[in-house]
Amino acid sequence: MVTVSPSPLRVAVVGGGIGGAAAAYALSRHGIDVGLYEQAPALTEVGAGVALQPNGIRMLRHLGLGTELMRFGARWRDPQIRRADGSLIAVMWAGEAAEIEFYGLHRADLLSMFVARLPAATIATDHQCVAFEQDEREATITFANGRRVTADVIVAADGIHSKLQAFVVPPSAPLPSGSIAYRGLVAAASVAWPPGAMRNWLGPGKHFLVYPVRAGELINYVGFVSTDELMQESWSAAGDPVVLARAFIGWDPMVEAITARATATFRWGLYDREPLPNWTRGRLTLLGDAAHPMLPHVGQGANQAIEDAVALATVLQRADRTTAPRALCLYQALRRERTARVQLSARVNGARYDAAGGDLGARDRQLRQQAQERAWIWNYDAWREAAAAAAAL
Repeated sequence: MVTVSPSPLRVAVVGGGIGGAAAAYALSRHGIDVGLYEQAPALTEVGAGVALQPNGIRMLRHLGLGTELMRFGARWRDPQIRRADGSLIAVMWAGEAAEIEFYGLHRADLLSMFVARLPAATIATDHQCVAFEQDEREATITFANGRRVTADVIVAADGIHSKLQAFVVPPSAPLPSGSIAYRGLVAAASVAWPPGAMRNWLGPGKHFLVYPVRAGELINYVGFVSTDELMQESWSAAGDPVVLARAFIGWDPMVEAITARATATFRWGLYDREPLPNWTRGRLTLLGDAAHPMLPHVGQGANQAIEDAVALATVLQRADRTTAPRALCLYQALRRERTARVQLSARVNGARYDAAGGDLGARDRQLRQQAQERAWIWNYDAWREAAAAAAAL
């Protein structure tokens, strides 16, 4: 008697950013037949940084990427929050918490850690998703180039302006935060940046965040400025370095030195959404910013997307073509409430950073307790939680 092995689960991931690439890599590690479809001509990231925090670092190590993290990243050894004039408000952690791990990475380096481990045949660029359909047996996506792809599961990792989100829930407009961010990179040596330092300078209605990336060779800066202007959420819109510098005139001399070195900058409108009531419909599920766009004020956007990727791969590992929709519902149950709490935390923290009045002494005391306040985020193990839940499938 010949035993026929079941065919591997087929998963199509739409969107080749950090969340989509992480999902494709995590799925491939479990022998799942995965395709990654990106609308741009190449899988690239803008010249900006991302902070990997303990919960995200835990997932990278689970995925076997700990060595790459240490090679490409720059560990935060001296994280401080300061006033606009440079006087100290708080250190993010000290004493017993000194072993907390944060790494700054160039976004392109983080993306390449996933993409480099995917077979070339897995990746299809110039694929803009324009349509979706499904029945009880399978799902199909159609691209602007005419190609149609059928799979057992479709993962929408196509960002805050997700085309596929509307097939899960009614359209939900992004909510403007009332601020924009100027972001970019300068050479650390050009401003004598202290190795391992992170600084977040706070002033009324604005703040200026800096941390090292690419093994400390570069520093990533983000200048947050309140505004009534509405602009499209975009990582790659060009900004004016002169306008950036003008916004922080009179701040700590280090801030002025960095803005003076910024010959180019990206201008990023900051938006999030109210938590969605549902992420999954049949064989389609949402991941990353398509599911839970969040403000950057707790630095969890990429970390939560990587958690999504690991949790999704862990539950789909135990699924087959019949049980895949049930596994997607389990993935949603694991992730939706947690990411909603992180979204709210980011809103609250942004208001703290940019406070223009009220009891700033009380605000500063809260900032000194951030390590304790964020422990529920940092100590979470998305793989362990997903593996325990998936055992019931």
